[in-house]
Formats: sequence, C-alpha cells, structure tokens
Amino acid sequence: MGKRNNICLVGYMGSGKSTVGRMAAGRLCMDFADTDELIVKRENRSIPDIFKTDGESFFRKLETELLEELSGDKGIENTLLSTGGGIILTEGNRALLKQIGTVIYLRAEADTLYERVRNDTGRPLLSTGDVRGRIREMLKIRTPMYADAADFIIDTDSLSVEQTVLAVSGICL
Repeated sequence: MGKRNNICLVGYMGSGKSTVGRMAAGRLCMDFADTDELIVKRENRSIPDIFKTDGESFFRKLETELLEELSGDKGIENTLLSTGGGIILTEGNRALLKQIGTVIYLRAEADTLYERVRNDTGRPLLSTGDVRGRIREMLKIRTPMYADAADFIIDTDSLSVEQTVLAVSGICL
C-alpha cells in the first residue's frame, strides 16, 4: 500500500507536535488526531496513571496497537497525527508511521526542550531528578530514531509556533 494523504508529526516532548499539529491541520483543512489523546480516551485514564499502574512497556504496546489500527485498511485519511515523544522507540512503529503518511520530525535542542517542558508536571519520564540531564540522555537515544522515521526535518529552535506551522504547511502543500 502506498502512502496515504496523512501527516505524522514526531519529535521529543515539547517540540510542538500537538500545538503545531492542531494549527497546521486547520490551515491544511485536515482532521487532527493525537496518539496520546486517543490512548487516554480508550484507556479512560491519564498517561501518568498508565505509566504508574502498568509501566512504560504497556504504554508502548498501546501505541503500537493504535498505529496498527490507524495504518490498516480502515485507517485514517486526510489527518494530521501528532504522536507521543517515545512512539519511535519501537522500530515497527517507525515503519507504521511511514505507512500512515508523510512523517515530519520537529527537531529541537535539549536546552530549548528543557525550557518548554520544565514546568509541565504531566510528563512521567521527566517527573524526577535532573530534567535537563534526562532530556539530553533521552535525545542521544531517540534522535537517530526520529531521523530514521522522518521524511522531512524541521529545526524548531529559532522558530515561533506560527513559523513552524508555516513550515509544516509548506511541506504538505
């Protein structure tokens, strides 16, 4: 099956996937969906609760199941899909994203991401310890995976939200 007319945004927490995704979807006359929001709705509980009760590996399994459904014969069309920051950790998920649509990596440096997420208490992987150090550590592992999944990369460090929306829209027009 060839690529569908969907856009998938990948990137680390705080890269702008949800904010930019909603705005770009409106600009492009596309539907918007967020994998984290879809999982929360299906599980009827928050992501921090899923992590606390069942662990990260269970959450990653939920992500994979969702992507399999979205990429299937009755999957999404004309949708901009914002994904969770760790969805690319599973190689199969990176392949599923490419089946779903054009994958755009919203890339940002660790210091930029830290400034964006440092006061956000709803991120289970950043809830304790040296947040800036944890971001750097996680980016070392994840950056090659984001790049592997991506059809396009947008560096967001020096871009406003609106500029990032315009960049995403420009790729997709």
